[in-house]
Amino acid sequence: MTDSRYLKRTIVKEQIQSKYLNETRNLRIYLPPGYNEIISYPVVYCQDGEEFFNFGRIATHANRLILDEGVEPFIIVGVEVDTSIRTQEYAPFGSRFDNYVSCFAEEIVPYVEQRYHARQTPEERIIAGDSLGGSVSLHLALLYPHLFTRVISMSGAYYEASQEIIALEQDLSWLSIYMIVGLQETEFQADTGTYNFVQLNRDTKILLEERGAKIHYDEKEGRHQWGFWQNELPDALMYFLKS
Repeated sequence: MTDSRYLKRTIVKEQIQSKYLNETRNLRIYLPPGYNEIISYPVVYCQDGEEFFNFGRIATHANRLILDEGVEPFIIVGVEVDTSIRTQEYAPFGSRFDNYVSCFAEEIVPYVEQRYHARQTPEERIIAGDSLGGSVSLHLALLYPHLFTRVISMSGAYYEASQEIIALEQDLSWLSIYMIVGLQETEFQADTGTYNFVQLNRDTKILLEERGAKIHYDEKEGRHQWGFWQNELPDALMYFLKS
């Protein structure tokens, strides 16, 4: 993607003071070509915001999709994370999980919607993440279905605690989730152990299907890394944003 049109991107850096986390949290906000304050836009919220922009090249992908693929212009909000406490914030057994999801839903989303022309219905918000970012995105939808009904999960880290939470749900017919996992992710060493991400995603897909969720599910050649996810990101975005 060397076309100069794709590389001319408007990315605004913001900081939000969180009462839940008792700290500031950095945001990266991509505004689409021709951003106009008299128009409202769908929004894609991303965990691991810095990585989505730097390694996922999401802003460049967005420009190409909007300029060449007929995708409706959209805003991207990347929520940055301190990788040293990432598991504590993203995993449901983490010590900061409750505070993080409260910050995301009750502080970050209102902050964005007050300052940018973002659409404010769950059908116009997409929440995305990789690995634990994928699972925390699903947990946010389960906790705040009035905010999020559309999830992009790339190699979601659906550990036992996450699967137990999903199993408690009865009706997920309101949920639409795009799931992708790499076939070479069968022995991934995470900070909490070694996991077969292919099996974790297969099992979670079944749990979600049994509860009526709408699922797009793919297994492809790939490893648990951005080299895989970057290539899959455009299709994931197109799934929800293509008119």
